Amino acid sequence: MVVTEYISFETDGFCHQVDITDMVQERVDAAELENGIALIFFPGSTGALTTMEYEPGLRKDAENLLEELVPQSAEYAHDMTWGDGNGFSHVRSSLVGTSFAAPVVGGQLLLGTWQQIVFLDFDNRSRSRRLVIQMVGE
Repeated sequence: MVVTEYISFETDGFCHQVDITDMVQERVDAAELENGIALIFFPGSTGALTTMEYEPGLRKDAENLLEELVPQSAEYAHDMTWGDGNGFSHVRSSLVGTSFAAPVVGGQLLLGTWQQIVFLDFDNRSRSRRLVIQMVGE
């Protein structure tokens, strides 16, 4: 069985973080997937997917680290090419990655106790985001 679903939501940009764990589990439930893999994919280049403990301290730590590694204020060749000022968001997206796969066992995403699936919006403006969830299994 292969089932493809989507989730959509609004973001604020500038490292806005959205816990999508429950949205993904809802799609797994609707697909009646008992055992397999759920792949979550962001078809874009200014956001990313990761897992983390979704709590205020760690969320701020992640934001601070990304600002240190890829500062918004740095000069980016992308900005010189396109003039949109979001070169930093493209670099951050490339570093973190745009997909995440989780095993599904007994109808449940197999995640750690403190592990949530999180979408990170790195763009320099608010956006409407749409993710693809493709589930494979039985």
